[in-house]
Amino acid sequence: MERWALVSGLRGDLDLYEQIQSDLQKRRGTAHLFVLGDMIGPHPKCDALLKRLRQPKRGDLHPHCIYGWLEEQLLSLYGYRGEAKADELQLQSDDSGVQQLRQAVDTEHLNWLASLQFGLIELDCGLIHGSSADVGDELQETTSPLILLDRLTRLDVNRLFTARSGRQFRLQLTGGQIRSRVKDHASEQLHEQPVPKRSVIGVGSGANYTLYDPASDHIEFLSVASRSGASNRIKGFQR
Repeated sequence: MERWALVSGLRGDLDLYEQIQSDLQKRRGTAHLFVLGDMIGPHPKCDALLKRLRQPKRGDLHPHCIYGWLEEQLLSLYGYRGEAKADELQLQSDDSGVQQLRQAVDTEHLNWLASLQFGLIELDCGLIHGSSADVGDELQETTSPLILLDRLTRLDVNRLFTARSGRQFRLQLTGGQIRSRVKDHASEQLHEQPVPKRSVIGVGSGANYTLYDPASDHIEFLSVASRSGASNRIKGFQR
């Protein structure tokens, strides 16, 4: 079984994507590339990046894309997401940033972005931008184990790969039991639910990406930042 590469937060940076593709070509055994959202951003090469993702060049590791928080916000601006008008985006950016995002993404890509899935299930792994609760859900090292268990249980997976926080981490839920008491007027009952060993993995964002070997469950946290000089911060947007 061959390794997966998990990437997120390209934010329209075609040069960064080419750096990652080049890095992956040097690492033997990597067969699948998953792009976990936030592909778009107010970057002058955003349109070129989307074209590259939709029509990979010869020699590229073929990208499997899902939508992220920025894609959802943009689709809301254009009426693809019900009555929402990208309120969260408006709160986290100034007016010029929202306008730059509109200008960076050609409308010819909107139907493709709207067709992308919320997440993917591969083997016993869930691949998602935020979590099974919401695309904007940020899971971090400090997130409560009960919340992590809830997000895993919703997808019925043993490993959940998430990108929204932008951080690289692996949290292990090492097993055990959840005990609950149900009391009514007649009696009190004790319920015990076994919890299997499960993991939540933050894949990173931008220049930081993750390699995963499903056969061995081995994870590598990598970065091309020193070579690309890439930054996750874009004018008009804050994380």
